[in-house]
Formats: sequence, C-alpha cells, structure tokens
Amino acid sequence: MSVNQKSYLKLRKKKIAILGLGYVGLPLALEFGRKFETLGYDISNERIKELRFKKDINLLSSKKDFLQSKKISFTSTEKNLLDCNIFIITVPTPVKKNKNPDLSYLTKATKTVAKYLKINDFVIYESTVYPGLTEEHCIPILEKLSKLKLNLDFFVGYSPERINPGDGKSIKNINKVVSGSTPKSTTFIYSLYKSIIKAQVFKAKSIKVAEASKIIENAQRDINISFMNELSLIFKKLNINTQDVLDAAKTKWNFLDFKPGLVGGHCISVDPYYLTYKAKKHHYSPKVILSGRDINNNMGYFIAKVLLKKLKKNNLKLSKCTVGIFGITYKENSNDIRDSKVLDIIKVIKKSEIKLRIYDPIANQNEFKKYFPDLKIKKIKEKLDALIIAVPHKEFLKLNYSKLTKLLKNNNSIIIDIKSILSEKIIKDKYDYWSL
Repeated sequence: MSVNQKSYLKLRKKKIAILGLGYVGLPLALEFGRKFETLGYDISNERIKELRFKKDINLLSSKKDFLQSKKISFTSTEKNLLDCNIFIITVPTPVKKNKNPDLSYLTKATKTVAKYLKINDFVIYESTVYPGLTEEHCIPILEKLSKLKLNLDFFVGYSPERINPGDGKSIKNINKVVSGSTPKSTTFIYSLYKSIIKAQVFKAKSIKVAEASKIIENAQRDINISFMNELSLIFKKLNINTQDVLDAAKTKWNFLDFKPGLVGGHCISVDPYYLTYKAKKHHYSPKVILSGRDINNNMGYFIAKVLLKKLKKNNLKLSKCTVGIFGITYKENSNDIRDSKVLDIIKVIKKSEIKLRIYDPIANQNEFKKYFPDLKIKKIKEKLDALIIAVPHKEFLKLNYSKLTKLLKNNNSIIIDIKSILSEKIIKDKYDYWSL
C-alpha cells in the first residue's frame, strides 16, 4: 500500500469542520463534503438556515454544488464541533479604522476550537494573516485553553485561501499552498487538500513562509494597479489616453498587463496592511507598499471630483442634475460590496445636491442599506446628466449606443467609464467621455 493510500484511509476516519461559511469557507466545505464527513459551522443562525435550503447569497455555490456535497451538514450549534478531528478556520481578517489588523474574528474562532481540541487533532488556518501570526498568536491560545501541547497532542497548519469571486473557477482547479507545524503534519495536510484538488498542491518550507506567500500575492497586485493608477493620473495631465499607451506597451513580451481601476474588496485593499503592520513592529517602515495603498485608497474620491468638475464646466446646476452609477461592488461579477471604492464616489456625490440613481444587477440591497439607508438599487428609467460605469459586470458589457441614448439627456451628457469598457464606435464622439 502506498503512502498516499495510507493517508487517504486515515482521512476517511476523520470528520472535518469548516469554521466560517463565507466566500472562502462555503466552497471549501462543499468540496470536502463530496468525500468526507464535513461540518459547516457559522455563528450566524440566518446563514445556516439559508445554507440548509441550499442557497448561497454570495452566488459562489449553486444548488448543484450542495446536492453533490452529500456528506455535509450545517450548524450554528458550537457543541457539534465535539465530533470533529480537523478544524479549518476561514473567518475574515479585516483591518480597523487605523489600518491595524482586526484579529477579533480569528481569536474568537481559535478559542472556540480550543474548547473541543483532542489528542491527534489538526487545526488549519486559511484566513490571511501576517507572517508569524499563527505561531505567535493562535497556537498559544490553543495550548492555553485546551491544556494540550503542540506537536505532542495536536498539530497546526496554514494553507492560504485563493478564492477569486466572480471568475467562475472551482477550488479544485486552483493551486494550493500548504504547511504544517512538523514535516509529518505537512504531509498529512498535503494529502488532505490533494484529495479534493486537481491542481498543484505546494508544500511550503514553514508556516511563516506560507503566511508570507499569501500576503505578497495581494500586495504585489495592489502595487502594480497603483502604478497604473498613477500613470493614468499623469497621462490625464498630458492629454494622453492611458489605454492607448497600454495597448502600445503590452506589445513588449515581458510587459505586465495591469490596468488602472478601483481597488477594493476584502483582500487586495486589506492584506498589505497586515504586512506593513508586522514590518513596523520590526522597526522597518515600508514605503512602496504604503504609497501604493495611498494612491488606490484615493481613486474613488478622485473620480468623484472629476465628475463634479465636469458638471461645473458644462454649466450644469447641481441641484437639477441626475447622476447614475452602474455597479457598486468591489469587482465585476461579484456581489461583494465590502471595501468597494464605489462607496467613496457615492459619499462625495451625496454631499452635493445631485440626485443619485444606483443600479447593480447582482449587489445585495440589504448589505448596501448598511452604508446608505436612503438609497435603493434599481434599474434607472429617468434621463441622466451623467453616467458613471464603475464596475464592468457582464450586463454592462452589453451597453451600446442605442441604450446610452435612452439613458442620457443629450449628446453633451457625461460618461465616466472607469474601466474603459465602451469602444469609440459606441461613443461616436458625441458624449463628454472620460476614462482611467
């Protein structure tokens, strides 16, 4: 019998608990639930009720996914964790208003697991953290509350999540990084994930290395987009079309094809702060990462100011203007509005007398109400003085000249096309058009 076969037989005797059933936890739980006894745990009774009816408001998992996951059950009852042997923690790791890490969800989940930790159990973290956090913060909590010893009684691992909402890619087709508190535990965790993943599963040298790999993936993307945003700001002053420049530049074989845009969401706009926080603790002040964050954080406000300047330039009285916004989520084809920079655009416009109309075909109205209780998400039927195409959802890619003429008051109306989804043929030089 091979080592992999032995590992699989061991896995079959285990029961897996996934703590946190959001954008990361639910798809993971459903994938494990196809092969192993799996418990999906979340503190939200409302979320559990919804999942038992095979519904996912995050739109990442279909009814078919639920039906194929025959070995899964969902609970908000903490005591049900007692029967589990492998605990995978996928809770959010946001930042506070001062941009320092908010570890409240992670700490609470770790304390919950510690209550039910037994001999030979595994605890695996998927939540994004700074290098060293699992060993410096989480393991001491587990040991203290469980009265058990790491690597003698239980084992810990780290495997960063790589879910990309909206791209339609299944977990099993996404490369995975794994690590463990001992070489043997790394091998076991490798076998665990390899049992559900067809793509590459990579063994990191240590938990710290795995933690760091996740952080730099998102920090790198953040920096690259911030560079494109800064170029766009420069080219606007030089009266050069940014997209024309990028089309020319990407003919070079090693040019990195990033585009300017709004950077929001729970990963790219948050994760770099975990790395900068840790760096500062070690008396190093990051410059490139923080300057990139500063640029990307201000793009929503910049675009709102562009709109106000254009309205003023066109001699339009703000109290008589109606402005529409297409898309409020942090990225296309995702209903997640957390840390969306479109919300910054809305904040600025709301301070004026402008009538604001919002439409997003997939955003959650109840979530949006938490930010703007007085605004509704609905199809725009009235004529607009300006339209901001903020998020290129699939529906908006179908915009044509005929649809625009029905939306806009006249040929001098303003179109702010943040991601440059409209072609010159559609615009026909008849609108006051602006894009990054």
